[in-house]
Amino acid sequence: MNRFDRIVALLIQLQAKRVVKGPELAARYGVSLRTIYRDLRTLEQAGVPVWGEAGVGYSLADGYRLPPVMFTRDEATALLTADKLAAQLTDVPTAQRSQAAMDKLRAVLRRADRDYLEALSPHITVYRPWGAETGAVPDAQHQLLTSLATRRVVRLDYQAGYNGQLTVREAEPIGLYYAQHWHLVAFCRLRQDYRDFRLDRITRLELRPEQFRPRPDTLDSYWQRKAAERQLIKAVVRFGPAACRQRLGQKYYFGWAHEQPTATGSLDLTFWVPCSGELAHWLLPFADQATVLEPPALQEQLRELVQRLYQHYH
Repeated sequence: MNRFDRIVALLIQLQAKRVVKGPELAARYGVSLRTIYRDLRTLEQAGVPVWGEAGVGYSLADGYRLPPVMFTRDEATALLTADKLAAQLTDVPTAQRSQAAMDKLRAVLRRADRDYLEALSPHITVYRPWGAETGAVPDAQHQLLTSLATRRVVRLDYQAGYNGQLTVREAEPIGLYYAQHWHLVAFCRLRQDYRDFRLDRITRLELRPEQFRPRPDTLDSYWQRKAAERQLIKAVVRFGPAACRQRLGQKYYFGWAHEQPTATGSLDLTFWVPCSGELAHWLLPFADQATVLEPPALQEQLRELVQRLYQHYH
């Protein structure tokens, strides 16, 4: 990214967020913190009212806005793809809002870019994964996102998957994630602990006016804490760029903790598992796209599985 594009991107970040931090901007654009300071000073010299406070960050003077920056064709294509995903993998209100936002995007595009999206759109299709259900509450995801943003308590009527028992819970959400189904991780006041709720098992959802105090927990810290509570085995697996992304969505069922992209486009995933046998069976269909970095026992289990398959079909 050249300096002009970076300065424009900085201005967009300042308009998009209430406060931005220098180190975060430096990491985002791959430059030094001194370079970010110099770019912000350039904006100030151009008449942009940038306000900064040590230890807090930078923001624009209240009320200052510039006309929206024109989207590039590649950015518009990425948003078209996201809209296709939202239509199939989110609840009805979220999908409708995504479509409305896409209509506004088309309205500001150049005619040639609008025609480009119209020609491309029929060639992008997202199918709802097999077994994925929207659930009994059509706007559950939208309400939970509101709860996360405003820290409001939610009341759930929840049907357990293992015995079908219906319970009423009050919960303090900390995050949503998707792994074939949408899940809510929240502090359950009934159990006085964190719980993982599948959205399609919520039969009734109420957003309460009560606000809860912010908790330090995030989805990442939740997974790490769960791993620390048990005697688990650490496994690190490198997935190649061609690994099936949809199948990788099942990582949450196998003790996924975090992931780290590599310079070659691969992805290193860390798992904490009570037994590596199930993880070995899950890795088998990835064929040459999965490389076990640790532990050696998991490598041996995979080798034995491959040998047994070969002997069975040879």
